Amino acid sequence: MRWNRWLLGVTLGVVTLAGAAGVLNAAPLRVVSTTAMVNDLVKRVGGAEVSAEVLMGPGVDPHLYKATAADMLRLNRAEVVFYSGLMLEGKMTDVFTRMAKSGKRVNAITAGLPEAKLLKPADFEGHPDPHVWFDVELWAMCVDVVEARLVEASPERKAVFAANAEKARGELAELHAWAKAKAAELQVEKRVLVTSHDAYNYFGRAYGFQVVGLQGISTVSEAALADVAKLTDFIKQRGLKAVFVESSVSHTTIERIAKDSGVTIGGELFSDAMGAAGKIENGYDVGTYEGMIKHNLNTIVEALK
Repeated sequence: MRWNRWLLGVTLGVVTLAGAAGVLNAAPLRVVSTTAMVNDLVKRVGGAEVSAEVLMGPGVDPHLYKATAADMLRLNRAEVVFYSGLMLEGKMTDVFTRMAKSGKRVNAITAGLPEAKLLKPADFEGHPDPHVWFDVELWAMCVDVVEARLVEASPERKAVFAANAEKARGELAELHAWAKAKAAELQVEKRVLVTSHDAYNYFGRAYGFQVVGLQGISTVSEAALADVAKLTDFIKQRGLKAVFVESSVSHTTIERIAKDSGVTIGGELFSDAMGAAGKIENGYDVGTYEGMIKHNLNTIVEALK
């Protein structure tokens, strides 16, 4: 009898271990994200338990992006879809709404952000400014949504996702502290950032910069001649040393303004898209969220000193 009980215990133990191994060796969740910034968060939280794909590569403007037939195929095959939200992916919003109604796991990672934390510029038709990732502390709050939605899709991986999410929050807290210290290297009166469009308002609020964009929050409409003249006058009056181009927006108009104003182009910043994975600039991999933030701040601070 004792032998039988011992044998039964060993058998149950083997079955339990086999079940745990089955979870660990299960196929990764198929996850598709719209932008590289969203994809970076998904990979931080999902780790090896997700197969993460991104639709929009380096230099792609999400405001103007239209889903291709290949994109739709990837979205339909995904088990979970993440997008930034707040109308960033303007032309794809209807696609996500239809997919969600059909029962697809489609999630805006900014959905859980406190309303009081969102900026609501008058020229953006009542919608909040979507460029929340430039305030690292605010972007870290989006980890909660990613974690929760991944757990819903794969409850057996809950402990793994929770541990990864906690690590991500810590890393982003460190990055936020670094960004504040880097901005503090520049005298307050010199913290004036002139760029192609208003993508850096959260950045300005978080790190103490006055931000002036040629275009509005979105890049859908082109800048008028009056806007160009107004910005040129502003640069001259403030005696600025540099203005900045963006990787996902045409450089032409800002380069013309720089010439007319007698200032230099301080460098190319990443705004609505990150850089190519593995591309090193200023010592950082600009294909990562951390690398993008550090590249931008180093470029801005050094050019305006």
